[in-house]
Amino acid sequence: MSQSSAPSADKPFLRVLAGEAVWPPPVWLMRQAGRYLPEYLETRRTAGSFLDLCYNPELAVEVTLQPLRRYGFDAAILFSDILVIPHALGQDLAFRQGEGPVLDALKTEDDLAKLDVGRVLDHLRPVLETVGGLAKAIPDTTALIGFAGAPWTVATYMIEGGGSKDFAKTKAWAYGRPDLFERLIDTLVQATGDYLIAQIDAGAEAVQIFDTWAGALPEADFRRWVVAPIGRLTRRIQTERPGIPVIGFPRGAGLLYPDFVRDTGVTAVSLDTSLPCGWAAEAIQPLAVTQGNLDPIHVVVGGAALDAATDHVLKTLGGHRPHVFNLGHGIVPQTPPENVARLMDRVRNAPRPGSV
Repeated sequence: MSQSSAPSADKPFLRVLAGEAVWPPPVWLMRQAGRYLPEYLETRRTAGSFLDLCYNPELAVEVTLQPLRRYGFDAAILFSDILVIPHALGQDLAFRQGEGPVLDALKTEDDLAKLDVGRVLDHLRPVLETVGGLAKAIPDTTALIGFAGAPWTVATYMIEGGGSKDFAKTKAWAYGRPDLFERLIDTLVQATGDYLIAQIDAGAEAVQIFDTWAGALPEADFRRWVVAPIGRLTRRIQTERPGIPVIGFPRGAGLLYPDFVRDTGVTAVSLDTSLPCGWAAEAIQPLAVTQGNLDPIHVVVGGAALDAATDHVLKTLGGHRPHVFNLGHGIVPQTPPENVARLMDRVRNAPRPGSV
């Protein structure tokens, strides 16, 4: 496991990533800034489009801070989107109401040749300004997380032109034209690595790599298109910025989670909701710090169901092992803010498992 730098002493999140079992465990939630908060919706109206908000440092700092003010999370995660990378490479991108992200889909080798890694950091300068602003604005005990989408997941959006249920076009590239697909993955590894290093230089103290659609691939292709690229990114960060923790999130990887951890070398791994906590405790926690994996719908439902599910994660994964409490995927827009407050109170006041 990577060792974090000296300032981590006062930051529970970084202490856990350095291998310490902290109780109560530090908490942050994927998509903790967003549409479930009325103050976010007001800021979004001020910004205009979602992409405008991502590229407005002042407003992006504000929406990142909003959930910290409400709930006192132990980590702030940069407010942005995984698709700023294809946008920075030169691919057209828009977010349409009721439709989600829409990109000018890659179809040919000529489309691939137009992607320009050299323009990425200049295009993303406003996002890096947001990271710098957050580094100054967050509380002293709060850690700052940078992030990016993993090459496989980002590639699916670039080839499909948006979201997909079966990723048929992307798999046709990966299976039928692997040399061409490898060029796209190589481009994304380079651009994503540059971006994550720049976030670290701007003030990010840890980074998370989101591979949302990792579970869409069979084993051999999972190893080639998920594990290998994330391993390259992790090794680059560990070499060029030693001591910065890397969190992987291979959502849907199932039984391949342990191999993912071993073969990528990530510091920590985020567990999706489908993983049994007991199995994760036995198979994954000896290999890396874990993070997760409460079902986001438990936070929507609230009440006794939320309490019981929260207690199960705490009892099974927390206690005497280094664990970050989080969700198994992002918080959803219909989540009542008061249920997040109930969750935080439950975690903060939970008795340590095994204590009398």
